[in-house]
Amino acid sequence: MTTQGPGLTTPGSRRPVLRGLRVVEVSAFVAAPLAAATLVELGADVVRVDPPGGGVDSRRWPVHNGRSLYWTGLNQGKRSVNIDMRTSRGQQLVADLIVSAGTCITNLPPADWMNYRTLRTRRPDLVMATISGNGDGTVAVDYTINAALGFPWVTGPRTVEGPVNHVLPAWDLLTAQTTVTAVITAELHRARTGEGSNLKIALADVALSAVAHLGLIAEAQLDQNPRGRFGNDVFGTYGRDFATADGRHVVVIALTRRQWRSLVDATETRAEMAEVEKQHAADLGDEARRWELREAISAILAPWFKARTFKQIRSALDAHAVLWGPYQTFKQMLAEDPRASPRNPLFAQVVQPGLGEVLTAASPIFVESAERVPPGVAPAMGEHTRDVLQDWLGLTHSDLDDLATNGVIARVSEG
Repeated sequence: MTTQGPGLTTPGSRRPVLRGLRVVEVSAFVAAPLAAATLVELGADVVRVDPPGGGVDSRRWPVHNGRSLYWTGLNQGKRSVNIDMRTSRGQQLVADLIVSAGTCITNLPPADWMNYRTLRTRRPDLVMATISGNGDGTVAVDYTINAALGFPWVTGPRTVEGPVNHVLPAWDLLTAQTTVTAVITAELHRARTGEGSNLKIALADVALSAVAHLGLIAEAQLDQNPRGRFGNDVFGTYGRDFATADGRHVVVIALTRRQWRSLVDATETRAEMAEVEKQHAADLGDEARRWELREAISAILAPWFKARTFKQIRSALDAHAVLWGPYQTFKQMLAEDPRASPRNPLFAQVVQPGLGEVLTAASPIFVESAERVPPGVAPAMGEHTRDVLQDWLGLTHSDLDDLATNGVIARVSEG
């Protein structure tokens, strides 16, 4: 007989794959909240714990009607519990919730009362994932880490002097998914052995690992010349942006020999490209040669794009299966792109409190044999405090009133 772990289901059960998994999240900002939100989207019951009134990220921009869209997006589908963790009673309550759930995700500074070794004496199979900035536990965030990795010196036009930041918190996002992988791995280990896991994930380590896998560390070691800036040219292959006759911009990529032939056929530039090959004794079907001769190639292609409207370009490129895409603002994406609409099963229009109907995403992971968790509603701050403390810890109404009187939780009218 096979024992089912807390997040496992039997084949064909048509339940969300992580139904039955309980998680306590004590966190702020992006990586930990997104990791927990991802688990929610796969069926886990996640309780996020914040101080009364919300933590440091509860009002972070963008804001609409006084409600943080950032907080809403990262906490949809969770249950919100507010407890004052500055008090000894509040610390005891949060520790009790973690022990009851059996799984915890946090990125807050370590504290003795929420230490893995302390809590595992009460629950030996405890799974705890702790996210830090650096591997030694010191503070770092996505933007400080990215600054140190070299990317700002290869981002932006070639004429720019000094570093150029980018706006996507890529290392936060990757750390979130790494944490999800770690938690699910620990759940499988617990189901098989009955043992818990103390998981340590550092934002900097995630970023450095990614940079190493992409060959950038080896390149810096072995290549005498540092990587330069190349604007919107895609390094090592052929890819760049082009302007259209009606003021739009598109990106075109040719990674493979077939994709290169498709681009040449769509733009009717075979003779011109053959002349480039003859002049440089080059085979433009070779990716490296396309990179080396990118300026000559682009000089041929740019007039073709500039002479045509976006609609004409779309028609020609699609007809030849060219790898391309439009540059879009967020508003253009919503207005024009069917991938960012309720027509995509990923999305649904969800009424979010204080905001109205908002296009809300489910998990991008689709498990054919399991029920898909629909996009969730973000809770009001502290909305589930009393329910969770009653259901998970068995507290009575009198207990809850005493906690409110002592300021450990908010009064009902304040929740």
